[in-house]
Amino acid sequence: MTRTDPARLTVRSPADLIAAVPYLLGFHPADSVVVVALQGRRIVFAARADLPGPGDDPLDPAVHLAGVIARQGAESATVLGYGDASGVTPAVDAVRDSLAEAGLAVLDALRVTGGRYWSYLCDDLACCPPDGTPYDTGTSEVSAAAVFAGQVALPDRAALTAQVAPFGGPARVAMRHAVDRADRKLDALITAAGEADLLGGRALRRAGIDAVRAALRASRRGERLTDDEVAWLTLLLTHLPVRDHAWERTDGRDRDIALWTDVLRRAERDLIAAPGSLLAFACWRAGQGALAAVALERVLEAHPSYSLGLLLDDLLRRGVPPSQLDGWPANRPPGVLRRRRRRRDP
Repeated sequence: MTRTDPARLTVRSPADLIAAVPYLLGFHPADSVVVVALQGRRIVFAARADLPGPGDDPLDPAVHLAGVIARQGAESATVLGYGDASGVTPAVDAVRDSLAEAGLAVLDALRVTGGRYWSYLCDDLACCPPDGTPYDTGTSEVSAAAVFAGQVALPDRAALTAQVAPFGGPARVAMRHAVDRADRKLDALITAAGEADLLGGRALRRAGIDAVRAALRASRRGERLTDDEVAWLTLLLTHLPVRDHAWERTDGRDRDIALWTDVLRRAERDLIAAPGSLLAFACWRAGQGALAAVALERVLEAHPSYSLGLLLDDLLRRGVPPSQLDGWPANRPPGVLRRRRRRRDP
């Protein structure tokens, strides 16, 4: 589920819309149903789902998609199905009906495959021939405008998943050694904590805040963290007060996305929950729902009960708009309370 990017793409025809969709999603869809939502003449949101498998009921995912679109304040939508008619037609029909039941006007419904498109709503042979209408995204003004604006459309969803995949080879070996060093450092920190500091909680929080601040400073300067810094940071992020401190200071800035992407890819598998969730939150705030989704897939595959990951996954699946947290971090995350200052006597 993806909010549209600030750069405006002028769409005047079905071919223009087909050219725009990969830039709205961040990748070229295949075997998918896509809904593009509009307020007036402005595209405000795009959502994608896999085509139902053979024998699967297309109604449930269609109702879900329609609900997501309705929550965006959309007035109308266009439905696009990518693939063979046998898979696309029942999915598109179910989505059209569900959108209509949600009170949304369906402007058009298209099937797209093999460089051609067909409209389910147009029966004028002059503009919608039986063998489909050819299109070429490579020569489209929409594609050129998107590229000029810095927007990216990856070849497919697998290429998007690769952006958050773990590094392997020597980099992985080096990180394992760095985590071993960080473990010893953590043991020493807890051992050195005073008796009044139960289980070293205060020492952990101080060290964690220092590590988060150092990472954010490095990010602002465009510097990459060392292996030891990543290992120490990811170990301390398992302490929830440290994770929440980082969460409060993460938003949809490019540098936040770059930082947490790098940390997630370098982190050891048992330490990816916090950085992966922080990346997903930053992407959601930036309107990059597809990248947020693949980050959460990594998190929840390794840590299926991680609460922040489950919360963000629910936000994405329900299509909650990032504007719900405009003003972040003034809007505090659930369960994170601002410490009250002590009132000083006059």
